[in-house]
Amino acid sequence: MADHNVPGDVPDDLVETYLDNLMAATCGTGAMNLFACDQKIEHLNDDFYDGGVKIPLSSNDPGHLFEIGARAHGEGTVGVLAAQGGLISLYAQDHPDVPYLVKLNSKSHLVKTDQRDPISLAMWDMDDVMSLVSNGINVVGIGYTIYIGSEYEHEMLTEAAQFIRQAHEEGMIAVVWMYPRGKAVTDEKDPQLISGAAGVAACIGADFAKVNYPRAWEGMTQPESLKIAVESAGRCGIICSGGGTLPPQEFLQRLWDQINVSGCRGAATGRNIHQKSTEEAVRMTAACHAIISQGASVDDALDIFNNA
Repeated sequence: MADHNVPGDVPDDLVETYLDNLMAATCGTGAMNLFACDQKIEHLNDDFYDGGVKIPLSSNDPGHLFEIGARAHGEGTVGVLAAQGGLISLYAQDHPDVPYLVKLNSKSHLVKTDQRDPISLAMWDMDDVMSLVSNGINVVGIGYTIYIGSEYEHEMLTEAAQFIRQAHEEGMIAVVWMYPRGKAVTDEKDPQLISGAAGVAACIGADFAKVNYPRAWEGMTQPESLKIAVESAGRCGIICSGGGTLPPQEFLQRLWDQINVSGCRGAATGRNIHQKSTEEAVRMTAACHAIISQGASVDDALDIFNNA
């Protein structure tokens, strides 16, 4: 664990706690397989119910997320389950040992940027987080979304920076979701903007930053373009968004590229895990873990998903 960077605002007597939380969140590897379960606010019910056409009917129950997380944690294949504080308070007592990341802010997708620039302020604070810890929930860190380029970016940056410091003072990790978005942003997948957002995450002291997969720079592939963002973030580990639902082989190939070409320190996956039956979802977390932390090939990971 001595090889892992410890931020300077972590108190000396909590360095081991911070490293323990980092290891819990990353299955002991320093590379994060984050299960993103924050979409019931972000996307409302769009990702959880379609009448059973492509999404299993079981996915409409929030408990499905925690069942997947608990099963995958039991197999050592998912690092951390990220969800809003309220969702964790309702369900985590059934599975208290799963490492949790409390998402402090969220907003729905109903208000579009042509109506108002996005803003998402905190609904919970560190006292709320620590109350979960006091009740035996294994909270290892906090998460926060920042819409860089919004006219309200300063409010979000200020809140996020304060929460990151407070999390570190408790020996916890901090993950930020960094999304260029607002009327000033003409291309949310612009590789220069994604790299800039990654650098901002480092400037406010985040341990990890989730970014969207940028489009390719001219003369580069998409994974090579993401590598620029990884370099821009320095010691802040970049974890790339899982994006929309993809066929398993295509998704796993993209993940392999992000880890092995881009140099990401993990991935944040939601729909490509939870829009499946529990059994398939648990196998997909294992396939992701194999690529992120065990150096598996796409074929090997696909075999894990297919239960071969």
